[in-house]
Amino acid sequence: MIFAVSLLRGRLLVFCAIAMSALVLRLAVTSFSPLAARISEDIGFSSTVVGVFGMIPTAMFAAFGLATPMLARRWGLERTALIAMLMAGAGMATRALMTDTWSLLILSGVALGGMGIGNVVIPPLVKRYFSDGLALVSSVYIVGVQLGTIVPAFVAVPLADAFGWRISLGVWALVGFAAALPWIWVLLRRRGADTGEALPADQPAPGKVWRSPVGWGMAGMFGMTSLVTYSMFTWIPDILADAGASAAFGGAMVGLFALLGLVSAFGAPSLCARMENPFPVVVACGACFLVAFAGLWIAPMSAPILWIVLLGLGPSTFPMALTLINLRSRTHAGSAALSGFTQGVGYTAACLGPLLFGVFHDLTSGWTASFAFMTVAVAVLMTGAYQACKPRVVEDSWHADRTTSVG
Repeated sequence: MIFAVSLLRGRLLVFCAIAMSALVLRLAVTSFSPLAARISEDIGFSSTVVGVFGMIPTAMFAAFGLATPMLARRWGLERTALIAMLMAGAGMATRALMTDTWSLLILSGVALGGMGIGNVVIPPLVKRYFSDGLALVSSVYIVGVQLGTIVPAFVAVPLADAFGWRISLGVWALVGFAAALPWIWVLLRRRGADTGEALPADQPAPGKVWRSPVGWGMAGMFGMTSLVTYSMFTWIPDILADAGASAAFGGAMVGLFALLGLVSAFGAPSLCARMENPFPVVVACGACFLVAFAGLWIAPMSAPILWIVLLGLGPSTFPMALTLINLRSRTHAGSAALSGFTQGVGYTAACLGPLLFGVFHDLTSGWTASFAFMTVAVAVLMTGAYQACKPRVVEDSWHADRTTSVG
């Protein structure tokens, strides 16, 4: 308690801004999915378009993941975070008013673009303001992301039943606008101070990070975790339904899978901060993935809760990767560059996960090839994590590269 009070002294406003922003970063995704069929019936779009809606989040997260470090270098981290929250709020509010498919798609893209910016800019803000408490603040931030993922999924349908799908879809815009308020206050209070200024031009840009084994390791670790996670979110109900489970049971297992993310959000950042090289934790996560895949493939209904619990513990590498972004960078500018590269490249790869999992299933009329694909993804995850977990920072490889060029 004493440490927490000391940590927040003089930084409570920024802490609130980071925590509120974290809640926003998945709202546009999980508030839409439970209502997709109802919205489709009203507006009139095909199941193919529903699939497009399913691909937009990772596509926008990837695009803005790569672009955000350049925005932050120009506008500064705080202004960029403010823009992210305003984009998210505006996109969520206006898409709920649309009556045609294209407008709904475009404005969903605006909301998700804001969230993609937020994904990248929040870790370096944690680094900038809370370098003396990375584990604690990272846990708060990641728990916020998980809550923003879980809560809309559970309440979207009841809200739609009570008030209509437009209210259910648009009400989350209030959270986005509320998260913008503390950033406005931060900028007004610190006007003229260095916190609102652009990142130093001599710090590593994303274009430098691609030459770093730390960058590629982080991208592999983060990207394959996201690929597996999004694939499982999409296909758990079908896997269990093929084995004889009801739709309600499949939905409950998806909820359990999501809830387990909270467990890792509390514990993984502290483990990363305390261990010089947390790769053994990644090995344990990989083992959880592989046992869960084997169970769901060979005998899915023999112990489904056990398989889903193990499957839900595997993505502990997600909060680990977010924490390592700050632990494997020396400065907040290095953190911004590494965050953009990690999430930009990672989400680009993750886009393919649910699609290819389904393609392999259709081609083989079974799940063997699909789970083989997941196993390859875990192997890439482990390879990337081996590089990401080594105790070194991305700036060292960038400076070494510059020294070699000068020499």
